[in-house]
Amino acid sequence: MNNREPYFKQTPWSWGELLLLLGLVLVVVPYFIEFLLEGFLAELFQNNLYSGTFVGFIMSIIFTLGIYYIALRPNRLSWSNVGLTRFPRSYWIPLAGWTFVLIIVSIAIAIGMEVLGGELENSKTESLQSRMTPINFVIAFVSASIISPIYEEIFYRGFLYRWFRGKYGILIGMVVSSLIFMVVHIPTYNVLPTALVSGLFFSWTYEKTGSIIPGIIMHSTFNGIALIVTVFA
Repeated sequence: MNNREPYFKQTPWSWGELLLLLGLVLVVVPYFIEFLLEGFLAELFQNNLYSGTFVGFIMSIIFTLGIYYIALRPNRLSWSNVGLTRFPRSYWIPLAGWTFVLIIVSIAIAIGMEVLGGELENSKTESLQSRMTPINFVIAFVSASIISPIYEEIFYRGFLYRWFRGKYGILIGMVVSSLIFMVVHIPTYNVLPTALVSGLFFSWTYEKTGSIIPGIIMHSTFNGIALIVTVFA
């Protein structure tokens, strides 16, 4: 029996918390933040990198406060209930191995998309490439490799994977949480296959350790390398 089974066996949340948080992530944030606000900021800044980074920062606040005020505080739970806890030191080697495998798989996906005629760029990377400065690169790197991995792992793995895993088991938990993680990347269609696959990897590290920190590290490393390759390759 998996020694993490008691932790994952039952979700501490009801359908009410799930629906409220999914409504926040799939309806409120996409329309009011990613569509209305980002459109306004893009016009204001005339720079997709700046507008996208600012929106990402606002999203991190909304996601984190949503988890706290909807899932944790009303149930008198701590952040450890969404996996913000230490992981075994022995997992560092498997973590490095899984990160390497994810990078290789993602390269294969990118090559396959190129062969099929898929577009590999997006507005933020195009903006960064056209206005490459040290400060712009730092802004993009902090956004992609620090801010996004933390709040995304808290929500998609710490809350969402644990919710579905507790009710329906490991496979359903991994697949459903990863599919939702993929869907929220629309309309950046070029990253959808990689988002799906990476979501499975991040969920697996949470399952094996009971902590989302390995997923944050893997997510951060992957995003950082992807950004460097996209910008400088």
